[in-house]
Amino acid sequence: MNTLKEQRVLVVGGSSGIGFETAAAAKSAGASVTIASRSEPRLKASAAKLDGKVETAVLDTNDNAAIERFFAEDEPWDHIVISASQTKSGPVRELDLGDAKAAMESKFWGTYRVARVARFKDNGSLTLISGFLSERPSASAVLQGAINAALEALARGLALELAPVRVNAVSPGLIETSLWDSLPDERRKAMFESAAKLLPVRRVGRPMDIANAALFLMTTPFATGSTVRVDGGGVIA
Repeated sequence: MNTLKEQRVLVVGGSSGIGFETAAAAKSAGASVTIASRSEPRLKASAAKLDGKVETAVLDTNDNAAIERFFAEDEPWDHIVISASQTKSGPVRELDLGDAKAAMESKFWGTYRVARVARFKDNGSLTLISGFLSERPSASAVLQGAINAALEALARGLALELAPVRVNAVSPGLIETSLWDSLPDERRKAMFESAAKLLPVRRVGRPMDIANAALFLMTTPFATGSTVRVDGGGVIA
């Protein structure tokens, strides 16, 4: 079923990981898809993986003027998904304050900047990507939990402010993406295997798991102000 046929979908952060899989899922559902990120080479490479059948846009979510120009010059969107973020992690007392501020700038304020100027068609939707640390905090990633909780609160508030545009969030658990590529192969494999044993589903997440949730929110007209947790049971484990 082409549930997004003849609809325009923008995925901010669509050149890799969850954003890329969300773009691929929307394209398969019949949408006209644009992927946006700040890296033109990565955009070109990702577009090629999607058979060149998506549009691309160079967009830095830290550049408010560029964001305002982009949405002022383009026509309204049916659906926007924001997955772009670059955040360093660590205990509060060890994480450099500059890195902590940069993380908040990237994931929270980057999303905020897009939300405040994005234009939507009737029955449009905005989907944010948070994370299960908002509900199950970690002593080694306190800031990430706080940012994710802030995004989920932002989604609920925006669902009221932007109505009838629908605003929701997807809260992933541990997802196997390129985010972890900086770890040595054996250490990364051991981490995923150890985490999988603790989860009720006995595996870590894949980007497509989150893309499926984003697609559900885009195509469910009665969903707004919701956070859909897709964590393999991480919060209850």
